[in-house]
Amino acid sequence: MFIDTHCHLSKDDYDDIDLVIKENRESGIDKIIVSCCDKSSIIEGLSLSSKYNDLYLTIGYHPSEASSIQKEDILNLEEVIKNTSKVVGIGEIGLDYHYGKEDIDQQKFLFREQLHLAEKLSLPVVIHSRDATMDTINILKEFPNVKGDIHCFSGSVETALTYISMGYKLGIGGVVTFKNSNLFKVIEAVGIDNIILETDSPYLTPEPYRGRKNSSKYIPYIAKRVAEILNMSVDEVALTTSNSAINLFDLK
Repeated sequence: MFIDTHCHLSKDDYDDIDLVIKENRESGIDKIIVSCCDKSSIIEGLSLSSKYNDLYLTIGYHPSEASSIQKEDILNLEEVIKNTSKVVGIGEIGLDYHYGKEDIDQQKFLFREQLHLAEKLSLPVVIHSRDATMDTINILKEFPNVKGDIHCFSGSVETALTYISMGYKLGIGGVVTFKNSNLFKVIEAVGIDNIILETDSPYLTPEPYRGRKNSSKYIPYIAKRVAEILNMSVDEVALTTSNSAINLFDLK
């Protein structure tokens, strides 16, 4: 049993979502969590979650949405969460300075508002942090009761241990299979109990399919590489990371 804790699933990216779900199941993917991080993807995700019983959602506003999100949108987000049993977390949320810091204050405001909401609703968060590590850590420290995972972690061992000390899991995806990736050092340092598996599909396809469109069906290739790093069986990786995901997101 595998769980993809972070993927994107949209008609814009896949011609046949029924086929995607079918292939996932045939590949041993027991559950997927679809990340809906803008208004349109939230609407589409809600529709998908009512159709597929093994599909769950995290919903929230990505930092790229910071300039367009109003207080009313946060209130609407809260109502959607309260009325949708398939929503298991808030995300992906966070900070992204990769393209500049012109909207840094808006990003921080939106981040804090959604962390407040997670605290209020006792939900985990899925954190997006790009070129913003220290600001992300410092803001998360303001909310010690909020836990979650660090999506698509690619930082240093030191940063990994900091997040783990704060109660976060690390989301490990296809990058770990890349020949030039140093993520093996992080996984060796933190161990299997502190990671969960994700694809971030349709992006970041693992080897040997790098260059193709990603899908949750490729989770076993990520698990295989993690197993090699930790000298474990793939079954052990699947069991431990799936149990961590079930506990973190309270999956039924």
